This record gives sequence, structure tokens and C-alpha cells, in this order.
Amino acid sequence: MSTIVANAASAKPQGMTKDERFVIFASSLGTVFEWYDFYLYGSLAAIIGAQFFSAYPPATRDIFALLAFAAGFLVRPFGAIVFGRIGDIVGRKYTFLVTILIMGVSTFVVGLLPNAATIGIAAPIILIILRLLQGLALGGEYGGAATYVAEHSPHGKRGYYTSFIQTTATLGLFLSLLVILFTRTMLGEAAFADWGWRIPFLLSVVLLGVSVVIRLKLNESPVFQKMKDEGKGSKAPLTESFAKWSNAKIVLLALFGGVMGQGVVWYTGQFYALFFLQSILKVDGYTANLLIAWSLLLGTGFFIVFGALSDKIGRKPIILAGCLIAALTFFPIFKMITGNANPALEKAINTIKVEVVADPAGCGDLFNPVGTRVFTAPCDTARAYLSQQSVKYSTAYGAAGSGVKVVVNGKDVPYTAAASNPQVLAAVQAAGYPKAGDAQIVKMSNPFDIFRPQVAAIIGLLFVLVLFVTMVYGPIAAMLVELFPTKIRYTSMSLPYHIGNGWFGGLLPATSFAIVASTGDIYAGLWYPIIFASITAVVGFLFLPETKDVDITK
Repeated sequence: MSTIVANAASAKPQGMTKDERFVIFASSLGTVFEWYDFYLYGSLAAIIGAQFFSAYPPATRDIFALLAFAAGFLVRPFGAIVFGRIGDIVGRKYTFLVTILIMGVSTFVVGLLPNAATIGIAAPIILIILRLLQGLALGGEYGGAATYVAEHSPHGKRGYYTSFIQTTATLGLFLSLLVILFTRTMLGEAAFADWGWRIPFLLSVVLLGVSVVIRLKLNESPVFQKMKDEGKGSKAPLTESFAKWSNAKIVLLALFGGVMGQGVVWYTGQFYALFFLQSILKVDGYTANLLIAWSLLLGTGFFIVFGALSDKIGRKPIILAGCLIAALTFFPIFKMITGNANPALEKAINTIKVEVVADPAGCGDLFNPVGTRVFTAPCDTARAYLSQQSVKYSTAYGAAGSGVKVVVNGKDVPYTAAASNPQVLAAVQAAGYPKAGDAQIVKMSNPFDIFRPQVAAIIGLLFVLVLFVTMVYGPIAAMLVELFPTKIRYTSMSLPYHIGNGWFGGLLPATSFAIVASTGDIYAGLWYPIIFASITAVVGFLFLPETKDVDITK
């Protein structure tokens, strides 16, 4: 690590002009605010699920809440197409000014939206519409900001300059966590869960105003303006980007050989880690958010380290190394997080044998990433219930026509197909599975309670996950900009970026949680990012070109 930092320090360009600093600041600040808006929902998914999906059981409510979050990611590629086309025809500046207005207004309205108890089914419908608007806006925002900064950057410094844009996603999440933690501390958990969660959404209107004022002072990208003055712009950027194989091939390589793996590594290190702490390890929300916040604070500077380093050694080796190392180490890292955050759960998983014994004809497939399936067979409800309690189980098949029983360390436990199974819960807890609020589960009483070995170890592990994020994400903007010509750059780079991050990354939390529920293994959800990161490492190594020396003025 010291070698990497030293190399990056020597790679750090000097002499950035005042105008260049303002371009980076304005683009990055606006994008920080935009990511802040978008991340609020992800950080508060559990509370929003209770507010807007209260008609459903808790497990289904959690998946619905995650999928409403993912809905914003699903439409991001469409936002990339719409706003990318406008950006390549009209210009970079005004396009990403419009995107931040849409994002900010949508987020503010979420803070005002009545919940399901007040207006019924209209509440979740309106919420999802607002999420879709946010996703469309973000689909156009990133490509505009990254392209704008890159086209202002001197040759040989694009990795360094655009890496500041890459910090915005993490800084936006960090800002949202700080606002949430402060509000929670001031109001208390009960008031925050009831109405205080709205305050961070409402505060976004202030951030929106600052962003708009700053962005109005920007000039158009010099590379784009020169191309437009010379009459060399594209009149049909969508056709040129995706209908011509010479460019469409690069779009596919960018997706499968770069952005797909980057997306799943990123969302595992930031979002799934938070969800894993809260929903699987049963760490309270205040502590889980603090742990993530500290890891982000320690790790964010490495976006710039790896961005600057990519100007020297290339984008490709850093991104692919991050994907490969993450794929190889996710399992041991998450197991160590479990051992430190909830040691009683780790011991229970390793020592307590829980089986669901049933006629195989009555056991179906529990895979339910969209949360719409209703399980009625006793075998299925038993397995679903155990996974909600973070109990590791296996399925053993009984005789044809036999009923369902849960066996804990060889002892049969009566089971009834109901939402609550106190006998099963009592049996697994008596065997050693921890209760909610167990004294061994990590808990922080304040933001500076970081010197206890248990807390420090978790933050260190989460920092490693963030380090992987900075490796894959720090150089990605420069690489995408360099892959495509100026006249179709905004459109071409935005689509693979938002498919990789919006679809492969955005669907990760809900899909991984569904895999956990289906298998009875709390770590099984990690196969999702491991497989896709590995594919990117192989495809990128074999086919993706190195771009750091490309002339982007053409």
C-alpha cells in the first residue's frame, strides 16, 4: 500500500489553474448533492419500507423497499439515452443543469409525501414514480459531469482530474449518512422513524439551490464548443453510438470488460455491506451507519490516488485488479465482519445444525428477488422464516406425504405455517442463536467510539471493501471518456456506465438478499458480485484496450 501511495503522489499533477479548479469543484459539488439525494433512499430503505409498504409482511416489505430503490437504477440507462443525446446535440452544461433540477425537486417531494397509512396505495405508487424520475436524472448527470471535466483536463492528467468526480458518489453517501445520524441523534429513534426521516429529504432543496447557482456560472466544454463551431457534431448520436458496429462493439466491451464488474464491486462495498450489517447481522441502524461512515471517511481519498496512478500505469490494470482481488476476498472479509459484529451468530452458524425436514414435493424454489411471490407451502414458509432470523439451515427430504418439521441439533421442534413461530425461534435461541439486542452484537454509543477492538476491526474490514471500490471506480470515468469520440461521447459512455451500475449494481442488494433467503446461507448472496466481477476481469484482460494516451479532442 505504501508503494501505491508513493507512486500516486509522484503522479499527482501540479499547477492546476483556477479555472480548472472551478470546473472540477462545480461539477463535483453538484454531483455530490445529486448522489446525496439518491443515497438518502438507500440509507433509509428499512424505514421507508415501513412507511410506504406497511401492508406487507416485514420480509416482503424489506424486499419491496430495496426494489423501489432499485427501480431508480433500472431506468438510469434510459436517462443516459435521453440526456446523452441532448448532451451530444445541445451541449454538456445545460444538460446536466436540467438533470440536477429533476433530481432535487423529486427528492424534496419525497420528504412531503404522505405515507401508506394516510393515502393508501397512492403512497407507494407516487414514491416509485419519484424514484424513476431520480433514476432518469442520474442517468444523464454522471455522463455530463465526467465528460465535462475530462474535456477540460490537460492530456496526461485526465485520470487525476476525473477522479474528483468519482469521489462524489462516496461523498454524497457520506453526507447523507452524516445528516441521518445527526437527525437521529437529535430526535431519537422513535421520532426519527415516525417523521424525522423526512428532514434529510427536505434539506435537499438547500443543496439544490447551491448546485444550480454554481452550475449557472460554468461555460460550455471547450472541446464540444470547438466541434460545434466547426460543424462536426453528430445529428444522430444514438444511431452513431449503437447502430454502427464499430462503436457498438466498444460499448459492449466497456460494459462487460469494465463497468459491470466495477458496478457490483462498488455496490457490495457500500450498499450491500450496510444492508448485511443491519438486516443479516442485526446491528442497529445507528451503529451500522457509523461504521460505514468511518470506512468512507478513511477510504475516499484513494479515489484520487488510483485516478492519478492510472495516468502513469493505465486505467485497465487498476480496474481489473480491483475486480479480481474483490472476487477472491469477499467471502473471507464478510465472514470476518460477522465474527466481529455478531460473534454469537458466527458461532451459532458454525456449531448449530438446523434442518427443515419435509416431503420434497412440498418444497419449492424460494428465489424471490422482486418480492411478489407468496409462499404457502409449510416447507417454504419454514425456510423463509429461518432465513429472516439469519439462521443457517439445510433442507432434508422426508417420506412422501410426510409433514414438515424443524430439527435443531437433532431435536424436533413443532412447526406451524404462520408468520410468527415462537417455538422455532425459542428453540434456535436456546441452542445459541443470539436474540435481538444481544450484548455481543457490536454497538456504538457515539461517532467517536472507534477505539474498541471490535469496532476498529469492523471499520478496518469495511475500509478494505471501500479500497476495492476506489480501485475499480477511481479510473473508470477517464477510461469511458477516452473510449469514444467527442461527437457521441456523452451518449456512448453513459449507456454502458448506467447499465453496469444501474442494472448489475442496482439490483445487487435485492437479488443477493433473495439468494440468502433461498439457500439458508447468509454468505450465498456474495456469489452475485463474485461471478460478475470475475467475468469483467477475464473479458477486460482479453479484449478491453488501454486508453490513457488517447487524444480525446477528436
